Amino acid sequence: MKRILILIALVAVVGYVSAQEVSSRAKAMRMMTYAKPEYMIKDIKVLADTMIVYSLADYVIYPIGKWENIEQYITNTQLQWYRESGYKNFYDSMSVSVNTLRRLDGSYIDMYRSITTGRVEMVAGRITDPEVVLDNGIRAGMSKDDVFKVLFKRFPKSYVSDIAVLKVISGAGEVGQIYTFRGKKLRHIGIISKYKYY
Repeated sequence: MKRILILIALVAVVGYVSAQEVSSRAKAMRMMTYAKPEYMIKDIKVLADTMIVYSLADYVIYPIGKWENIEQYITNTQLQWYRESGYKNFYDSMSVSVNTLRRLDGSYIDMYRSITTGRVEMVAGRITDPEVVLDNGIRAGMSKDDVFKVLFKRFPKSYVSDIAVLKVISGAGEVGQIYTFRGKKLRHIGIISKYKYY
């Protein structure tokens, strides 16, 4: 009798786990139907408290806009940036000339001017200052619903209520932004890149 009860409990646990996986995929597929066309979202994955959105839009590659040089961006933001220039090592000790723009709260953006594209490209960053606004209007301190409204026309609030991290990644998975929420507010924005620079 005990063996039968243990077997039933085991089957129930396995069934529950597989049902959770199906519901996560179903949630992702339904969110795809709400995606705004300008973001060219090609896939969504929901893993526990993280939603990963794969987008083919230029915005993902140029989150602060398309600029020919760093000075244009600094002038356009009309913010006080502290600029550091130097070399950083990436991928097997490759040295790249990187400019770091910093704010007093610790926010920073690492960028370089690509000789391939002729534009300012992102290397890394962490933004907690609400004065720093991305090209699509997202800034630290926004409500979680407002961040999702940038990417989606509408969505069931229950689908995003337990999401703590939203990753918006380029189609090739090389660059992206990581939006981290605390409660119902956007705590900080991370900029990531796996480019082979230059």
